[in-house]
Amino acid sequence: MTPEKLREYFMKGVVHIVQLTPFKENEDVDYEALKENTSFLVEKRSYGPMVLTPVGSTGEKYALTDEEWKKVVKTVVDTANGKIPVVPGASHSGTRVAIERAKYAQDVGADGVMVVLPYYHVPEEEGLYLHYKKICDAIKIGVVPYNNPDVSKIYMKPHVLKRLVENTNNIVAVKENTPYIPTLYEQIKTVGDKVPILQGRGDWWFAATAFLGVRGFISGYANFMPEFSIDLLKAGLNGDYGKLKILMEKLYPLEEFIGKLSKKYGPSTSILPYPYVGSYMMFGVMKAAMDILGLKGGHMRLPLMDINRDDRRELEKILFEKLELKKIK
Repeated sequence: MTPEKLREYFMKGVVHIVQLTPFKENEDVDYEALKENTSFLVEKRSYGPMVLTPVGSTGEKYALTDEEWKKVVKTVVDTANGKIPVVPGASHSGTRVAIERAKYAQDVGADGVMVVLPYYHVPEEEGLYLHYKKICDAIKIGVVPYNNPDVSKIYMKPHVLKRLVENTNNIVAVKENTPYIPTLYEQIKTVGDKVPILQGRGDWWFAATAFLGVRGFISGYANFMPEFSIDLLKAGLNGDYGKLKILMEKLYPLEEFIGKLSKKYGPSTSILPYPYVGSYMMFGVMKAAMDILGLKGGHMRLPLMDINRDDRRELEKILFEKLELKKIK
């Protein structure tokens, strides 16, 4: 898919599914499980517009070796087989390494790459601009900047994003993770007419900010309940706020459960202030949900942790009784 077509696809509204990486009990990557999970999502493509992103933050890309990263990307691209766009995470704190990853994704047939802000050392604004400009110039597929201060310590302000969009031709969307609604609105007003801004903080945040003009959202929940996320997308894009309220009330028990576990397994080691993310127990919850429903969530890879058996039993009740989900297999 050309960057122009991918941008148009995003602009119409899309659920961008960040795929979890299934690990075996010994923490090896379970590639067969990854194929099964990908095939499940590909089969759901007729229900609504979706994009797959393996090896992003939710996919624990930081915990993968270079060879594992490559194999996960190729496995998802090959399994999707052109039936659904694949935009893998190709991030790195170093520009040259990020370019190498982006080129690999292009070579194996990905439709684009998602690139989180460079992390570890903090660049100046010019260095941040050049990081993305050089990645865009090095490849012919689409690029989705992932503006996520939770994991990077930095933030791309609207004037930098505007400059980047004006001086490249393959920015196809922006995954925007600010927890501040006025800042999100400023990004949309600055570049939203040229490239779609996606709500990067998930289903709940999309419901809360759909009226601002976001063109979709990134979802981890869609790994195991894509219909729910697509229903949410359609309600938000159509301005059906009554339907949004019903869906969010249905989702609340799961959100509440994740919040409870974040405290139970704490304390958090984060020094970031609220409302930045202080716990990632949500990943373990999502993997457990996949296993419960018949998919292949698998295990977390350290330093993140699985949830215990008692919590899995409580999660099972939420999935079947509150969200009214059914076994997939």
